[in-house]
Amino acid sequence: MELDGAGLTCAQVHEAAYGGARVTIASLDRARAAWATAQELTGPVYGRSTGVGANRGVILDKPGLDLLRSHVCGAGPLIPPARARAMLVVRLNQLLAGGSGIDPAVLPVLAEAINGGFTPPIQTYGAIGTGDLGALATTALCLLGELPWHHEPPPSSESLLPSGTPRFSFAPEDALPFISSGAATLADAAIACHRLRLLLEAVIDVAAMSFTAVGASAEPLAAAVQEARQHPGQAAVAARLRGLLTQELATRVQDPYGYRAFAQVHGAAMDALDRATTAIEIDLNAAAENPLISGSLAWHNGNFHSAPLALALDGLRAALVQTAQLSAARLATLMDPAYTGHHPFLADRPGSSGALILEYVAQDALAELRLLATPVTTGTAVISLGTEDHAGFATQAARNALRCLEPLEIVLACERTAALRALNTPTPDRPLTDDLTTSRHALTPHPPP
Repeated sequence: MELDGAGLTCAQVHEAAYGGARVTIASLDRARAAWATAQELTGPVYGRSTGVGANRGVILDKPGLDLLRSHVCGAGPLIPPARARAMLVVRLNQLLAGGSGIDPAVLPVLAEAINGGFTPPIQTYGAIGTGDLGALATTALCLLGELPWHHEPPPSSESLLPSGTPRFSFAPEDALPFISSGAATLADAAIACHRLRLLLEAVIDVAAMSFTAVGASAEPLAAAVQEARQHPGQAAVAARLRGLLTQELATRVQDPYGYRAFAQVHGAAMDALDRATTAIEIDLNAAAENPLISGSLAWHNGNFHSAPLALALDGLRAALVQTAQLSAARLATLMDPAYTGHHPFLADRPGSSGALILEYVAQDALAELRLLATPVTTGTAVISLGTEDHAGFATQAARNALRCLEPLEIVLACERTAALRALNTPTPDRPLTDDLTTSRHALTPHPPP
C-alpha cells in the first residue's frame, strides 16, 4: 500500500490494520519542504519556541522532550494492536501531506514499525477529540526507546524477522508536531465505517429474505416512487432490493413500515454512512497541524478540532438505530401467522415457543444500540486554565461507532435466523444459539475490532 498523503481511504486503513498490508512511501517532498521552512522560522512558534496550552505565552529558549513524557498518560485496557497499527498508518499519511514541519527522517521509521508489526501500548481513555496526545506521545517514547513496543508480526510478514526495533531520536522542536493529531480517533472511525458499510449492505440481503417470507409488496420499491423523492441512498437501496426480489406484488395494499418504508429508513443510514466516510477521508489526508507550516510561515489555527467528524458520527449512530428498529419490526411480523402462514413464533406445532426467544435477544441488543447512539456533540469541556474551551469528543463518537457493530449485527442476525425458519418448514423446539451464530458469521465474516 503506497501512502502519499492524499489518497488514503477507510478501506485501506482497515486493510493495513487487519490484513497485514505493507506500506511504502510515495514521496517525502512535501514533508521535506515543510521541515526546511520550519528551520527558518523566527519569533514565537507555538510548541516549538513556546509552551503549550495555557503555557503558550512562555518563551522557551531550549524546549526539551518533556512535552512527550508529560503527555503519556491513559487509563483502561490497551487497545488491540490492529487499531494501534491503524493509528500509525493514519499519522504517517498525515505527515506525508506536509505542514507539520517535523524532521522527515521519522517517516520511514514509522513505515518500518508498521511493516514490522511494532505497535505502541495505547490505553483506551485519554482523549477528548482535540488530539490523541497521549497515544502519540506513547508512540514517540517507543521510538525514543523509553517505552517498549508491542511486537506482533502482521499476517503478510509472519515469515520475516524484523531488521531491528524502530528507533528515532526526536529533536525537541519535533515533539508537538508529532503528537498534534487525532490519528487514533480517525483510525477507529475508519475501521468502524468500513465494517459498517459491509454490515449495512448485508441488511438489504436480510430484508429480501423477510420480504419473501411474508410476501411483502415490492410496490414501495418501484422506480417511480424513488424518482418522486430523490434521496440517493433511498434510490440505491430500493434498486438493489428490487433486484433481489422475484415475487409478484403482494395482495396487501399496505405493509407495515418495516417493509413499506425500508428504502427510506435504510437509505438514510447509507447516506449517513457516506457523509461520515467523507468526513473521515478528508481528515485522513489533511495536514491538520497546529501550527501549520505553509509557504514561509507558521499558521496558528484550529484545524485539529474534530467537530465535522464528531457530528457525522453522531448522525451515523442515530441512523443505525433506525435501521435496527425496522429489523426488529420485521422480526415481529415473522412471528405472526397473519404474515407467514405458520404457527405463532414459527413453531412446528400449536403452543410451542418456536423462535420466540429471538425477539428477546434482538430487543436486548437494540437497547444497547440506543445507548451507544447517545450524541457526544451536545457536551463540551473547558481545560488548560480556560484556553482550551471546547471539545469535539470525536474520540468517543468513533469508539461508540466501533461498539455499535456487535449489537447491530445481533439484531440483524435474529431477523435472518427467523426469516430462514419462515422460508422453510419450522423445526421442533431446540436451542437457537448455533443458528444465531451461523447468521452472524454470514453477515460479517471478519473478527470484531
